[in-house]
Amino acid sequence: MTDASIGNDMTVRVLHYALDGLTLQQNAIANNISNDQTPNYTATEVDFQSSLQAALKTPSPGTIASTSIYASPNAPGTDGNNVNLAEELVAASKATLQYQAVVTAMNFKFNLLANPMQQPAVTV
Repeated sequence: MTDASIGNDMTVRVLHYALDGLTLQQNAIANNISNDQTPNYTATEVDFQSSLQAALKTPSPGTIASTSIYASPNAPGTDGNNVNLAEELVAASKATLQYQAVVTAMNFKFNLLANPMQQPAVTV
């Protein structure tokens, strides 16, 4: 299998998009956590999951829409900062676990592509 055909594999493309989206999400979360005490700071959120789900639901795999980065709707505190540290820490843990799962899936897919003769037998 050539490098070009690996890049055209829909599973690899989706997993790559998920890794990119999770990286953006982790960066936004880290930025929010580091600005927890910054007056008038507005937290940001990243949404790549909805565009990924929409692309996966189309009959023929389409192009995945761009990732949305937007201001958090959380109400600001007395200092104008709207970072909810507890929510950000939970989101950081969730994003890390998701990232690890996607990397595992991508490694599994690459192993299947690299070793087609060693693929497990499918039973019906």
